[in-house]
Amino acid sequence: MAKGMAIGNWDNFMHDIDDLPDSTAAAAFRQLVRHLQHRRDAANIDLMGLAGFCRNCLADWVMAADPSIDKEAARHIIHGMDGAAWKASQPPATPEQLARMEESLAKNARSG
Repeated sequence: MAKGMAIGNWDNFMHDIDDLPDSTAAAAFRQLVRHLQHRRDAANIDLMGLAGFCRNCLADWVMAADPSIDKEAARHIIHGMDGAAWKASQPPATPEQLARMEESLAKNARSG
C-alpha cells in the first residue's frame, strides 16, 4: 500500500504495523498459517531461500510471544501436525536450496 493512503475509514491511521489493531493482525496471521498448512508443497527450505523465514520461524515467534508454549506445541500449531510427521513430509534439501537459504539468511542479518 502506498504511504499516505487511508485504510478503510481510518483517516488518521499511521500506516505502521504497530498501529494495526491486534484483532486484525491476529486474523491475518491465522490466515497466513492456514495458507501455509494448505500449501504443504511449499517446502520450508524454499521459503527460507526466498523470504528468509519458514514455518519453524513462525513457531519460534509464537514461542517468543508466549513463553508458556513449548517448541513442539508451537510447531504443531503452525504445521497443523506433530513435528515428526511434518519433518517426514519435507523432501531433503538440495545443495542449491541450502545455498539460497544461506544467501537469504545473510540478508536477514543485514536488516537487523
